[in-house]
Amino acid sequence: MSVLTSPRGKVEVVHCRRTESQDIYCIKNLIRKFTQKLFGRLNIIYLLEKANLAVTLCNDKEAIMAQATFVDYPNWNVSNQDNWVSVFRELDSEIPCTPLNTLFLHLFVAVDEYSVGCCREIIRTVFKAVPELHFIFLIVPSYMSLGSTLITVFEQVGNIPSLTYDEDFAVHICHRHNHYPQLHIRNARVEDHDDLMPIFMRYDTLLKETYGEYFLAELIEAQDEENHAVVCEVEGVAVGFMSVCSRVNMQLLHECFDLGPFHGLCIPHPDDVLQPPEELSIKGSQDAELGTSNHSSPEIVEEPREPVSPEAMEGIQGRITEEATAEELLSVVHSGNTSEMEDIENLTQQSTMGDTDGCVSCLRLASISMPKETSDFRPIYKGASAAFCIQLFCIEEKYEARSLDFMNFVFSLFPDKNFCIISLPHLTPEFALIQNFVKIVPFNNCTLEQDLYVFHRAGLLKSIKIRLATLLDTPGVENLVSTLMLNKSILEDLKQYNEARRDHDGTPMKAFVAEVAEQIVGIAVIRDEMDVEYIRSHYNIEDFIFFSHHQREEHGHLYHFALNPVFRHYTKFFLKEILRLGYKSCLYYPVYPQIREGKFQSSYAHSLTSALHYLVPVRPRRQIVYPLEKLGINAPSKAVSKDPLSYALNHTNRKLTLEPKITVNAKIVVVGASNVGISFLETLVFCSHLKFSNLTLISTHGLPGKKLLGTEQRKFLASDHCFHDQDYALMSLCSWVNVVVGRMIAIDRAAKHVVLSKEEIVLYDHLILCTGQQYQVPCPTGADISQHVTNREIPNSGKQQYTDKVPCNHFTLNDEEDCCKALSWIRNNSIIAEGNVIVYGNTIDTYTTVETLVNIGVRGSYIHLVQPPPTSTITCINNYSVESAVEEALRAAGVTIYRDALLAQWNEGRDPDPIRSACFTTPTKPFRLPCSMFFSFCEKNVDYETFKALNDACLVYDGRLVIDTNFHTNDIAIRAAGSLTKFSNKYYSNEWTHSSFSSKEIGFQLAAAMLSLFDPTLEPVTEPPADLDRLIPMYKGAKIQGGILPGSYHYLHIAKPAIPTPLEVQMAQPNFGLEIVTGNAKNGTYFRIHINKYKMVETITCLSKEPFPASNYIRLFGQHEQLLNNLCARYEDKLIPDLYSYFMEPWCMALFHDRFIDLRKELRQILTSKEEEDLPSIEQLARQIEDEEINLKEKPRKYLKRVYQETIYKSLVEKSILDYLHYNHYHLPMYAWPGII
Repeated sequence: MSVLTSPRGKVEVVHCRRTESQDIYCIKNLIRKFTQKLFGRLNIIYLLEKANLAVTLCNDKEAIMAQATFVDYPNWNVSNQDNWVSVFRELDSEIPCTPLNTLFLHLFVAVDEYSVGCCREIIRTVFKAVPELHFIFLIVPSYMSLGSTLITVFEQVGNIPSLTYDEDFAVHICHRHNHYPQLHIRNARVEDHDDLMPIFMRYDTLLKETYGEYFLAELIEAQDEENHAVVCEVEGVAVGFMSVCSRVNMQLLHECFDLGPFHGLCIPHPDDVLQPPEELSIKGSQDAELGTSNHSSPEIVEEPREPVSPEAMEGIQGRITEEATAEELLSVVHSGNTSEMEDIENLTQQSTMGDTDGCVSCLRLASISMPKETSDFRPIYKGASAAFCIQLFCIEEKYEARSLDFMNFVFSLFPDKNFCIISLPHLTPEFALIQNFVKIVPFNNCTLEQDLYVFHRAGLLKSIKIRLATLLDTPGVENLVSTLMLNKSILEDLKQYNEARRDHDGTPMKAFVAEVAEQIVGIAVIRDEMDVEYIRSHYNIEDFIFFSHHQREEHGHLYHFALNPVFRHYTKFFLKEILRLGYKSCLYYPVYPQIREGKFQSSYAHSLTSALHYLVPVRPRRQIVYPLEKLGINAPSKAVSKDPLSYALNHTNRKLTLEPKITVNAKIVVVGASNVGISFLETLVFCSHLKFSNLTLISTHGLPGKKLLGTEQRKFLASDHCFHDQDYALMSLCSWVNVVVGRMIAIDRAAKHVVLSKEEIVLYDHLILCTGQQYQVPCPTGADISQHVTNREIPNSGKQQYTDKVPCNHFTLNDEEDCCKALSWIRNNSIIAEGNVIVYGNTIDTYTTVETLVNIGVRGSYIHLVQPPPTSTITCINNYSVESAVEEALRAAGVTIYRDALLAQWNEGRDPDPIRSACFTTPTKPFRLPCSMFFSFCEKNVDYETFKALNDACLVYDGRLVIDTNFHTNDIAIRAAGSLTKFSNKYYSNEWTHSSFSSKEIGFQLAAAMLSLFDPTLEPVTEPPADLDRLIPMYKGAKIQGGILPGSYHYLHIAKPAIPTPLEVQMAQPNFGLEIVTGNAKNGTYFRIHINKYKMVETITCLSKEPFPASNYIRLFGQHEQLLNNLCARYEDKLIPDLYSYFMEPWCMALFHDRFIDLRKELRQILTSKEEEDLPSIEQLARQIEDEEINLKEKPRKYLKRVYQETIYKSLVEKSILDYLHYNHYHLPMYAWPGII
């Protein structure tokens, strides 16, 4: 916040923010004729799309006072954007302008009365936001004066000609030192104590309480060769302090952190042991098994592991300045260090071969672990320490952006040290200084509650240069990437670029290198993005760009990116230069799911990239399933309708190159890969302005979506349509989430860690429990059927836990891994030919499992469907028509159904492993069945190990884990969601649980509740009124189940969240609404829609012999029947014989479109807004009619329709709809609009 005063004495409190698209209207209103003469006639939207930085100045009422737009190349076409440096160096050789330290002002507008103050405030803000920036150039026609505003901050340095205009242009410059100068750094003096103490006390009083009032003075007095204290000063006043020390516990750091990329922060020594014995490496490559991964941030695991040589160490001695000669700079050469990347390469030689498209496989350390033999190896460094540490650091907030100014001075104090390190509690918010450091990945067994950051002396160099690669760069690039798995692919593409400038298929390509002191420290390869239409139609890229303002050739595809970790803080600059030099405005980087060879689960892309965390993940778009044959020539293009390519898309553009992400280092641990947990992680990952560096998922089988049953048409388990295999590929969670494979057996709330089954621990700051409920092994009652016992004679022993060894041929199917094991057992034990299979349970999964067994070849007469006594009057399908069709199909297949049967014994009470027979009791007489395989689908419950972990941790458990409406358990650091939980009894709503709602929506709401802790852009959460804090939240998303039932019936049921009630009871209610049914269940043409009393679609049930587009039908839920082409009226007029064909007609494609909901919101906003001064809005009219404030002579509907047609609302609505159809024409070409015919 700043205060501006106008010449007339008026005062405005102002603040700066990034320019947003909704500012455009106000910006246009601030443009004057003089503005156009200075900057030219500009398309504001286009300019903002191509700008690197656009800043808007607002007052405290959010009214726009000024706006400025900055780009990294000159305007008025005085030079090409890729070679302006030479032109400006010739202009004035004393101005050391480079692409790193220079921006160009392309537009400035302001409210006239405050223009001078606005200009100064924006310039100061820009210098503060971009620490590397030293010069801002302004180019105007030479005959123009700058006016009274810009002349106050810019001074002329010369004239240059234009490439397209006849007249010359004047070049003006603005220097950093006049607005937000670099800080003066010096050794601390005791006299600085009084200046510094208020700054310390503002942040923390612990030091004063621990060490006394004069701890700072004592620290300054205690300086010696190993300890130094320095300050930064402004106008003679100390405004920041740093204490550094050369004593570092290197042994502890080597035990806890992977310092391989930095040679252990030691000087290389001949006796260093940098790789495990060869026999261990070979054995490890043969015995690699899936295990726990890094529990920490995957932030730098993809960096090129380039060690720094002894020559480099010697070459960096002394203080480095921008004017340093090349001989004094870092010399990057390869030594014999073997990094983790090489270890992985040894493990996965078979995975590193590229396919014909150049897409090769790479493994992320974030989602795999090393085999035990190699992961336990720690390099041994014999050399002296090459690091010093920052012990204490504090700076006044006003000057925080200049924190890096300390580093030149403190490195000069330790000429023999090349690394500066700092350790911080991981909950410390990332401040400006740390953003230039590299965060080190801890080892799996690290229990330190501190994060380690490293900065190399060479990182101070400002002479980094990005340029197009040449043939002479090949040896340098080979050195750089020699330790990377995919070095062959990178070098092949570099060779292809140098030879042809095009890919083998003719696609233009470019290769760029980052160079420091004539040494190659980075490499990037891009190609033109040829699949632009596919990206636009399948990903929400328009969340980040206005697509129509980017030419086709401006879209680039990032194939390779590698940068020495010493210069990691220049990653964004590298990307910005790729865009400038390559004449691109957007870059895309796909991450493909790895084909599951071996036991690793991770991602592969074109190449390892250390830039991933500087890109933003792009959400995939839900696609319409088109009836292509029916649409004919009106179908979308093949680029839109072709089969999905299944990759996760990451993106950057010119607007994002100077926009920082907010790093969240909090350790967020999710237990359970349920749909709730996956939805929670998905929501956090796709927050583009946040970077969660410590997301961890603990799961028994890792991330789902491995497509283990990809070749099987049938699935054993029913689906809730929250996520499909394709969705997991499109998210690529393994790129952002550390996956720990294991089972939670304990929670230590005091130490804040989770104990896993292998006695490993995972630390947490926020623990999210989403384990859900699972099918359990049933506990036989033990009744002796030879005594002809019935169910009535068996004592009700409650839900007993089965504690014996689980028989090898007993299966409880809870996820895809379980299904895969069952399928493997069936095929390996001749079950298909001769085995008797018992399916025990009465859930929908019993039906889908029976259908799968029949489909893979098990004869129906060998399948026994045994249903225990129901615990409720509501069946799993709750529709008599569907149930009768399924039971008839079961009888036709020869499957025997037994009802009300309780499991009594396995193998007549003898050893149950393996199960050869099973005995059951019924209300009448018991029976015995032969058994080769036993599937149990009894009632789901919380897994015993999970229950024990929760109970032992003293979390309140009452049948389920008790939570409040904000997902909190009785521990504020532990949240829970999903079917594991129930609401506290204080809400008096025991019948409502999370099981009643959509799992995906629950996960989203859980993430929304958590984001309020981390996202500063969100409005503060207000406490609910006292009378509302006892109400449970009601979520509106549809509850869905579907699958393939016996008889090859494709089944789908969509309903609103509700307390389960028999269908007959629902239909008997007076406010039930209308039921629309077409077809016949037994014929496989059944389609039922329930329209409630408000004319909204509330329930959809489909049963069909043919596959149908379930994702389309899900979009019908919650729509008004009139949106469905007056569905009720047409049905009553008998114009709809078949709903399946009705919803394949071209008119309804827009209903299935992912942005149709946005159109509805826009239309509602039009009708609720007051568009004409002398008339109320349509909504206000409707309320007045409802409240009888208007006396009507006609029916209300007719009156509203007439007002709508006679006012501006009709034209606004029509324009909005036509704009929607035109903008989404690539998805909806079947609709006509004016002018098309």
